[in-house]
Amino acid sequence: MPKIVSPQVEFSFLLRQVKEHAPEIFDQEGRFLNLLEGRWQEPGQPRAFHSPVDGSELGALPLLSQDVALRAVAAAKAEAPAWAATDLAERQRRVRDCLDQLTPLADLIGKLLMWEIGKTYALGFSDIDRAIDGARWYVDHIGPMLQGRQPIGLVSNIASWNYPFSVLFHAVLVQALAGNAAIAKTPTDGGFISLSLAFAIARRCGLPVSLVSGPGAALSQALVQDAHVDALSFVGGRVGGRYIADGLTQQHKRYMLEMEGVNAYGVWNFSNWDLLAQHLRKGYDYGKQRCTAYVRFVVERRLFPQFLETYLGVIKSLKVGNPTLVDGPYDPLPELAFGPVINARQAEDLDRLYANALQTGATPLYDGQLDDALFLPGQDRSAYRAPRALVGLPRQSELYYKEPFGPIDSVVLVDRVEELVGEMNISNGALVAAVVSDDAAWAARTAKEIRAFKVGVNALRSRGDRAEAFGGLGESWKGAFVGGALLVEAVTQGYAPVLGNYPDATLLPEKI
Repeated sequence: MPKIVSPQVEFSFLLRQVKEHAPEIFDQEGRFLNLLEGRWQEPGQPRAFHSPVDGSELGALPLLSQDVALRAVAAAKAEAPAWAATDLAERQRRVRDCLDQLTPLADLIGKLLMWEIGKTYALGFSDIDRAIDGARWYVDHIGPMLQGRQPIGLVSNIASWNYPFSVLFHAVLVQALAGNAAIAKTPTDGGFISLSLAFAIARRCGLPVSLVSGPGAALSQALVQDAHVDALSFVGGRVGGRYIADGLTQQHKRYMLEMEGVNAYGVWNFSNWDLLAQHLRKGYDYGKQRCTAYVRFVVERRLFPQFLETYLGVIKSLKVGNPTLVDGPYDPLPELAFGPVINARQAEDLDRLYANALQTGATPLYDGQLDDALFLPGQDRSAYRAPRALVGLPRQSELYYKEPFGPIDSVVLVDRVEELVGEMNISNGALVAAVVSDDAAWAARTAKEIRAFKVGVNALRSRGDRAEAFGGLGESWKGAFVGGALLVEAVTQGYAPVLGNYPDATLLPEKI
């Protein structure tokens, strides 16, 4: 049978379900609205939004002006005192009610994320599933975390598009559970439809949450600088994060700023190539559009032949294509490593970075090609890029110090341990790293020299959730650390110091 979009994930079918479950997020003309002042209103200045899957138009982002955003922030702050005075048991009941109502919608949200941000179904479902499970953990365990602490007030949330639920929505629920009001900006690159559905459920359950859309530059004054905002949770790039950190330091606000770094994977005195293959496959989740993706492999030179054989064996097996397709109306979705990157602009920037590396002297190691069998005939493929890899990246290459945020790997060959450590630390701080070696004791010692918040020894590390703390070193993180009790402490006030990377102190993860 010819390839078709699966009827179970066809977008118009999913949109009808959204309208059934949350009609309030639309106006009478079917336009999306913003959630402010406790109700859905303000279609703003609609801007067409297109899916990275095939370029089709999914709807229009309801972009707000700064004036309306300021109104939203003031109203959100006004909700904070009454909510802070609400008994913890009642806050737990309302958050639990929200999670109970969201659980049957997890399948729908996972499929929406395929269209909105190009995730495979498995990864889209995992995003909402992790958010629900993580928030339930906090509902059950938050009591002791709040001993001697009070909510901070209004928490503003600005996050990138890649994990709208397990990062953004999860944080909002925990902030509310801790007694705060929360306002969030929908990522302009995708996720606003599924987030609107989730926020509609949360608002019905009586949680003091607001959701607004607009360009970051237009809403920065309201969501970052405005005096009503007591704390900011930001996930994004270093340039924007550094600018925000400078402004917030002067205002003495609480902040948690997660930014990218070049996450490195070191290979030394190693022979377990099956383990490497497992790590490589896992590392390509979502086309490496993750703040914890490993994009730089620092390899002992004598091991390069075995590394290359393993690496190419894995990377050549990866399937990249349209995540919504089946070979017949009832067949399962194809097993894809990943689908598109977030949009054609990002795909073009990956091309630019790759071309710059070649022009400055890097050697291409692999240049993958897309398989026609994994796409509809004639469909828009502008956001799709197959894996690529480079070796011998010169220091003048932009990629030498930059995270590509997409499927481009670089391999660096070294002859001494000092070189390995230096090449793994080139981005002045990272979120995660890994060192693999047959000598686990050596790897554990060397891991302490790597400037990353989490360093795996013969294992990958990730952001984690529930009880596991998360942060970064150097330029990869500014402000309070999060995860476990630290996520609650980051948005509350008490006598105990809040751990993190602040101008007056740098607290390493070993001290947590």
